[in-house]
Amino acid sequence: MARNYAEQLIATLENQGVERIYGVVGDSLNPIVDAIRRSGIEWIHVHNEEAAAFAAGAESLMTGKLAVCAGSCGPGNTHLIQGLYDAHRNGAQVLALASHLPSLQIGTSYFQETHPEMLFRECSGFCEMVNSPDQGARLLHHAIQSTAAGRGVSVLVIPGDISEDEAGDDMFLDSTIATGRPVVYPDAAEAAVLVAAINDAETVTLFCGAGVADAREQVLALAQKIKSPVGHAFGGKMHIQYDNPFDVGMSGLLGYGACHDAMHESDLLILLGTDFPYSEYLPQENVAQVDIEAAHIGRRTTVRHPVVGDVGAVIENILPHIEEKTDRSFLDRQLTRHAELLGSVVDAYADKAESRKPIHPEYVAALIDELAAEDAVFTIDTGMCNVWAARYLTPNGRRAELGSFRHGTMANALPHAIGAQLADRDRQVVTFSGDGGLSMLLGELLTVKMHDLPIKMVVFNNSSLGMVKLEMLVAGMPDHGTDHEHVNFAAIAEAMGIRSVRIEDPKKLRKGLKEAFAHPGPVLIDVVTDPNALSIPPEITWDMLVGFSKAATRTVFGGGVGRMVDLARANLRNIGAAGAV
Repeated sequence: MARNYAEQLIATLENQGVERIYGVVGDSLNPIVDAIRRSGIEWIHVHNEEAAAFAAGAESLMTGKLAVCAGSCGPGNTHLIQGLYDAHRNGAQVLALASHLPSLQIGTSYFQETHPEMLFRECSGFCEMVNSPDQGARLLHHAIQSTAAGRGVSVLVIPGDISEDEAGDDMFLDSTIATGRPVVYPDAAEAAVLVAAINDAETVTLFCGAGVADAREQVLALAQKIKSPVGHAFGGKMHIQYDNPFDVGMSGLLGYGACHDAMHESDLLILLGTDFPYSEYLPQENVAQVDIEAAHIGRRTTVRHPVVGDVGAVIENILPHIEEKTDRSFLDRQLTRHAELLGSVVDAYADKAESRKPIHPEYVAALIDELAAEDAVFTIDTGMCNVWAARYLTPNGRRAELGSFRHGTMANALPHAIGAQLADRDRQVVTFSGDGGLSMLLGELLTVKMHDLPIKMVVFNNSSLGMVKLEMLVAGMPDHGTDHEHVNFAAIAEAMGIRSVRIEDPKKLRKGLKEAFAHPGPVLIDVVTDPNALSIPPEITWDMLVGFSKAATRTVFGGGVGRMVDLARANLRNIGAAGAV
């Protein structure tokens, strides 16, 4: 018996190693779901297609492999768009199956009609509509190859009737998908200019993003040779901050430590693998940038010394030609300043935290960092949870962190956790969920329960949109529309059959988290936190916040840094050791 296009599609995905597809069944998607039923692929029933795309993106980022989500025609697949934007901007390998109206009805203003091939264009690197099974086989290969090649999300729009038509030729589907990542070495002329700039500069600072993920040792070797402080963006933290003798913290609105000063006081700033978007935090005088994507270079500040290439390959290429600097006074000055800045705020919220009600969210984050597994995956909601994660989660080379760090959408933490946990059921996954973000996709608690995912869902429940409140206050506006009625998320989770605990007494927090983390199944930990805790040092008043300048905004996020102070203090020993040589 001849197979149909849906069966051909699913067989192809199974051959490519796809283990599960996230989505919601219905309408024109039903033939594809029926083909999944008869395959070895697991159907992950989510409760909003937006979560399906988030979860697929997280799975791909955790595994480095193709992940798939699906939505039915019209509203079904348009729900995918938020999660697809996030996956696309995060560089995940995701294929979205957007089923469509029957071919005959397209263009007739039929019930639920949209134009998905237009709607998904901006959040994908490949987006095409299947017009026949023969063409569909070709497009399926092209879609998989495009996302495997690093072009971001691929979207395949499939009219419902074509899914049931007899499959076409397998010629294109028999191709082996190319997944290699060639190492890109720099253009000799560009590399020479960068070498000259480094040699001419008395002081240099390195600022690292996610692009240093595979270049940690090369970055540290360069810093050692030129006696450079090393700062990072949020995306680079997990890769470069741990065990780094040159660490001076993070820049940006969530920044801390001496990073900002080191960037602005050095003769040369080198941006390594970062598309850090906040131009107001970047100097404009003498900046170099190394990035594998030439289109990223110079779009955030004035760049005098551009180099296209892999960060590791570029450093390996230029390092032999760089003159070693012997004066480390600039580095030592920044390390000292960094330790002083962190030391002055480390106890700002941890001191006597067990006696302070409502519970300080900083204390919650610090305990999560202490009690979580050494290889835990943390998924971070956009908003104040980003602040707590940036300040209190301690990198160690084994932990992972997922968030909507480029798209910046709310509600990502729980569906990201679903994808991360399905990718590895034995690895601990912990969410930093804001009450606003969790509320948006609250139905995904049912997904967690249905698939018995042992996620530890920590809710920072302050009955407020804290980041928005802070944005308004810093801009000189009275906060309005940021608060809502108290919600008992533990009771909601319990009603869904999920083990839960509500913690209002800080003395019970350590025990509650410890027991939750030890439980083998899913747990929701509803922690009632202080809505006025906006990571502001105790001596800063609300009146002082109003009308803060951009420079003073750095002070707003000055309270508490968790265990990172230990590294800063340890690095001071390097100063003494260097001086003794």
